[in-house]
Amino acid sequence: MAAINLMLNEFPWDERYRVPDVEQVLTPALVVYPEFIASNIEQTLALLNGNADRWRVHVKTAKLGYTVHMLIERGIRNFKCATTLELMTACGAGAADVLLAYPVMGANAGRVRDISGQFPRTKISVLAENDQQVTQWRGSRVDVFLDINPGMNRTGIEVSEHDRVCSLIRQIQSAGLEFRGLHYYDGQYAGLAEPQRSAAAHAGYDQLFELVRTSERSGLNIPELITAGTPTFPASLSYAGFANRIMHRVSPGTVVYGDATSLAQLPASYGYAPAALVLSRVSSRPHEGIITCDAGHKSVSADAGVPTCIVVGHPGMTPLSPSEEHLPVRTTNGRKVDVGELLYLLPRHICPTVNNFDSALLVSGGRLAAVERITARGREGPLLKLFDCEGESSRGALSQRA
Repeated sequence: MAAINLMLNEFPWDERYRVPDVEQVLTPALVVYPEFIASNIEQTLALLNGNADRWRVHVKTAKLGYTVHMLIERGIRNFKCATTLELMTACGAGAADVLLAYPVMGANAGRVRDISGQFPRTKISVLAENDQQVTQWRGSRVDVFLDINPGMNRTGIEVSEHDRVCSLIRQIQSAGLEFRGLHYYDGQYAGLAEPQRSAAAHAGYDQLFELVRTSERSGLNIPELITAGTPTFPASLSYAGFANRIMHRVSPGTVVYGDATSLAQLPASYGYAPAALVLSRVSSRPHEGIITCDAGHKSVSADAGVPTCIVVGHPGMTPLSPSEEHLPVRTTNGRKVDVGELLYLLPRHICPTVNNFDSALLVSGGRLAAVERITARGREGPLLKLFDCEGESSRGALSQRA
């Protein structure tokens, strides 16, 4: 199956995206639109037949406590995250159930234990794929999912290793821990067009169910199956086998804000719209047919490739390869673009783009509503416990010990 480049080529202007009082706005700026977030949440719930319990939202996209609160207010209680800071944000916002979907070890595991103690009303679970990752949780209140490798070859147990999975489930139970289920992220199909993407995902789900049946024949119940980030969300919805398992949950996160990739991957009938843009100013006209704006890869992430974004409402503008603070843009429509002109950029990959900003500007109802801190941006400090040196700063303590 041939991979294709799935990204929108253009996106039309909508007056609801306009930022008022722009003379007060420093660029580049991350702009978040609560009305569009709310609409994207409602569209997702509608696709799940109104059952909020089926959505385990990945907060690596949202990153704002503000957005997590919006999700909780609409009945979503189950979340998934990738860092301890994201875990803190979800727990602090009132999430009932959070999976840290990353195989943490060492001090990172110790931090999860600490967070679990701070939020005793939140069910916190982690991923494991081997004996060591199971036994490190003995004596804790942390639950365990087994991570299954669907062929992405990033983490997890091969889906064909039935005996190993059954053995680890028994080990989890013997350690006095709660076995929560199987985590299966099939992100490797993101670059396939439909219907090939769903066909490949469904073939993987068939293998997953073989594993489930083997486990159940061995007397081991699988309480929950987690599948599907944003690209294979439609495939999970259309797979008949999941309809018979009440505790099947999907975990798309990008749908909350949307980006140029997810809007191309998902059917237009789903009704998603961008809920986060980067506001940028033109800073230079270095060459005929080229302008440069202040949205280099330190603002609009370049991890998904070039072009890094779409200039909303300007199909004749093509972003070129960025540097740290500069984004050259080729113009082919013949329109003169003035230095200082504002451009609204729809990122190709919104998740790391949000992570590039300390704060987000909320625009609601055509007005500047608030400035919200990106709560889960970056990572927590590098020390599990700061040195206690009778009032000395951790920096001073470290200097003395050096």
